[in-house]
Amino acid sequence: MRILTVDEMRALEAAADAAGHTYRAMMAQAGAGLTRAIRQQMDVRDKRVVVLVGPGNNGGDGLVAARLLQQNGAQMAAYLSRARDAATDPEFAAARDAEVDLYLAEEDVDHQVLRALVCQADVIVDALLGTGARPPLQGTIEGIVEAVGVCLRELPVRPLTYLRRGTTRRRARPLIVAVDGPSGMDFDSGEIDERALSANLTVTFGMPKWGHIAMPAAATVGELVVADIGIPPAVDVPAGPHLVAPDSVQPLLPARPIDANKGTFGKALIVAGSANYTGAAVLSARAAVRAGTGLVTCAAPAQLHHSVVPSVPEATHLLLPHTLGIINGHAVAVVREHATRYAAMLIGPGLGTASETRTFLTQLLLGNRVRSTGFVHTTQAAAPAELPPLVIDADGLNILARTTEWPAALPQETILTPHPGEMARLTGLAIEEIQADRLATAQTWADRWEHIVVLKGAYTVIAAPGRQPAILPFANPGLASAGTGDVLAGIIVALRAQGLGAFQAAVAGCYVHGLAGEIATAEHGVAGVAASDVAAAIGAALVRLSA
Repeated sequence: MRILTVDEMRALEAAADAAGHTYRAMMAQAGAGLTRAIRQQMDVRDKRVVVLVGPGNNGGDGLVAARLLQQNGAQMAAYLSRARDAATDPEFAAARDAEVDLYLAEEDVDHQVLRALVCQADVIVDALLGTGARPPLQGTIEGIVEAVGVCLRELPVRPLTYLRRGTTRRRARPLIVAVDGPSGMDFDSGEIDERALSANLTVTFGMPKWGHIAMPAAATVGELVVADIGIPPAVDVPAGPHLVAPDSVQPLLPARPIDANKGTFGKALIVAGSANYTGAAVLSARAAVRAGTGLVTCAAPAQLHHSVVPSVPEATHLLLPHTLGIINGHAVAVVREHATRYAAMLIGPGLGTASETRTFLTQLLLGNRVRSTGFVHTTQAAAPAELPPLVIDADGLNILARTTEWPAALPQETILTPHPGEMARLTGLAIEEIQADRLATAQTWADRWEHIVVLKGAYTVIAAPGRQPAILPFANPGLASAGTGDVLAGIIVALRAQGLGAFQAAVAGCYVHGLAGEIATAEHGVAGVAASDVAAAIGAALVRLSA
């Protein structure tokens, strides 16, 4: 799904209207999509639903949904920021004729009616302002939003069950649904009025907008659903970055024929771990196994063997020379001898950055004749031939950051998976500069290095040289803990080993990881989820994508 500016979305709707798919038809589909999204969250029969209706098309979408939800058994009320004329407003007339309870803000000066509606509501739909609005909130709508916010803060705890992504939860407050986005947000910049109602669910239409993934507004969006409004296929969507959708990931996942054997699904070699970071090797290997690799081999310091084997009994093992549990330069020949037997190789999780390990990695990747000056390494030889497709993560990246001319020495389309701190070390930029424009940073350096860059974080960016970047739709603080990056790297190398191209493996791997994180967080809570929980949820994520 292309991520659009407000002006681009308007142009797309205008082109659809000119092609015969009218604005009213698009509004009808938007309201139906909104209704569908709410019904996927809960059974609306006998639930009390309040729609806050603004003066424009956003309010029209809300009125369509109010009528449809009423038809599905909800007890509906629509609270209008200003009067609408049934003679010229068919959506309002249809809601009135469907016997939706209608209330007018100008007749509720002290908001007593609004407060009563909110106090009793199971669902509140914010359809006050759409994509054309900008903060700050003003006038009547400002008063409505402030009144609702006060009511919500004063509500006593009361249980409400609803379904979110397959998991039943108990809520102490009404489900807040934003139409397009919370009223008070800038859909281009991500700026938002501090009084805006934070949504549990946002339903936008046609395409996502930049404000949905830009902070601080993104923190108020909740779960984002993009509803179809029937833009005709003949209408050209402008090229540009896109938000990864599940229906674009599913076709990338390797087929699993019934006559397959383990060789069908590739072999992955994972060079990882040290005495201080044994778990990184375990998590990466476990993730690669769960992501469907036919054979996973964990290449780790021999000292770790007895710790790793019980944790990943499905993997085979390549014991590497070490110095007190740290891979040393003698491991280069061992890895080179075996690497050509594998379809893909991951290097980096938990290696550490001791001098012995720096020597190992620079010799392995950059050649035999490596000169070291302090923390800076320069290569004087071409890269060794015949390394398999690479994924480089964690300390593999930190060691590369201390070298020069490494991009030209790596195999073509190596996948690099830095978090912002690692990206800062690789580029010399400040973390704040990277975070200020994650998209441009990832794309600029992917083009410069001529490799795939996976810039991790909220709304992970995947950039490849010469093509439009992809952005993941996940911003899950449950993944902000040690080891989750090792899991991601294991998934990506698994898909690379199964035959996906570098960019496709990165996109699909990041999506599977993000979805597994959502599943694990739903089970264990944001604070309680651990990297091993994410690895354990990979299978469930793949099942959901295949459904």
